[in-house]
Amino acid sequence: MEARSERKDGVLIFFVTGRLDAFGAQQLDSWAREALHDDDRELVVDLAGSPYLSSGGIRTFNGLKREMKRRNGRLALSNVGEYPLKVLDMAGFTTVFDIFPTTEEAVRDIVLKRKNPSLFNEIFYKKIAAEGVNLTIEPGWMTTPPALRVLGDLKKVLYATITESDVKTKKFSEVNYSLGLGALGADVEDALPLLGEMITLHGSMVWLPTDGNNTPDFLTPLDTGGDVPVYTGYNITLDGPFNEYFTLDTENANGVSIADIYRTIFSSAKERVKTYRGVVAITIWGVLDSLSSSGLKKAPVAGSTPADGQSIMAPTHLHEWVAADTASSYKGDTLVSFGIGIDLTHDLSGFSEENLASIYYANPLNKGAGKEMYLHNHGVVFKNIPYDPSLDLNTQVKKIVSEGEFADMRHLLDSTRLRKAKIGIAYIQTITKE
Repeated sequence: MEARSERKDGVLIFFVTGRLDAFGAQQLDSWAREALHDDDRELVVDLAGSPYLSSGGIRTFNGLKREMKRRNGRLALSNVGEYPLKVLDMAGFTTVFDIFPTTEEAVRDIVLKRKNPSLFNEIFYKKIAAEGVNLTIEPGWMTTPPALRVLGDLKKVLYATITESDVKTKKFSEVNYSLGLGALGADVEDALPLLGEMITLHGSMVWLPTDGNNTPDFLTPLDTGGDVPVYTGYNITLDGPFNEYFTLDTENANGVSIADIYRTIFSSAKERVKTYRGVVAITIWGVLDSLSSSGLKKAPVAGSTPADGQSIMAPTHLHEWVAADTASSYKGDTLVSFGIGIDLTHDLSGFSEENLASIYYANPLNKGAGKEMYLHNHGVVFKNIPYDPSLDLNTQVKKIVSEGEFADMRHLLDSTRLRKAKIGIAYIQTITKE
């Protein structure tokens, strides 16, 4: 059995060649699991090249039909030959599967009957900043003005001078969305030499230990009020709700970069949002085209401070301190991220310089943001998570981090690209320091 795939009008098409006997069906099932991306919801299996079908093949079709149903989508068969059609009819499955004479007719029917995912009150559909980016906007529920709360001193991170007294503890229940430098351990002494980049998402903590193994670790406690603390030397926490939710799609086959997503958010806010002050916090649930990332190699603690007094981000020290990966990876997998963006083209006088400086630094590996913005984002990669933008973002993030198939966690470079995304946006009104 051989197979290839292509996508047309958002529909995934499998072209199957060879016998779909028990062995061929196992091959198709294995290949399909690899070929399906997390945002695929509609599938057509073209059987023009498959002259034979047995119960094994029918079982595989049934499995694909269940998977598409789980994704709130649809499966169709096309170009079914005379013998496979007889087998389907004899087994009573011609009324179970949607069967079309040609693949073109199957795709046309799916597109015509496709559910409209737009349930939102306001439509903002225009191409801004990033060419080919389409947005649908849903207002959030405003209770209190969104704010950022900063724990620790960013300079101590950048100049590697953190001591035990700088490391504080957080309860899992205290940090729905945050990023920074953290670790898990039996006590502060245990955690200090392993401090690495971290993210918290609805009661889950994911971090990259600086132990030389380059393998992220995570914990999702059933009781978020329990005794296991998060140790952090630096943390930015979002307090308050998201003002809006964007559903983003792009016509670009290679997706859109995080830098361009922020440009789109900033441009849109300047036109529409009266409370926009130039700083945003965002949570993304999306489907990756490629992941570009970095991660600290060593804990920035006292004793490892660069002798020349320069920052660990200085060109002379960057390679020693930071591992970067700009190769395309995790295509079609799910990203859940939290980040901060500062629009340097906007009037930022509403924030003190000290508070602004406490939430950002110039990462020399970020090439796409230019001098227009500072971006600071951490993200977690999951596999086999159906993407459905009509679902509630916060509920889905909580479900994904507690039930999803964990793959990786990294500091995101602004060249990371997404094909689709649902984004919660908080227009920050104040920045406070703990």
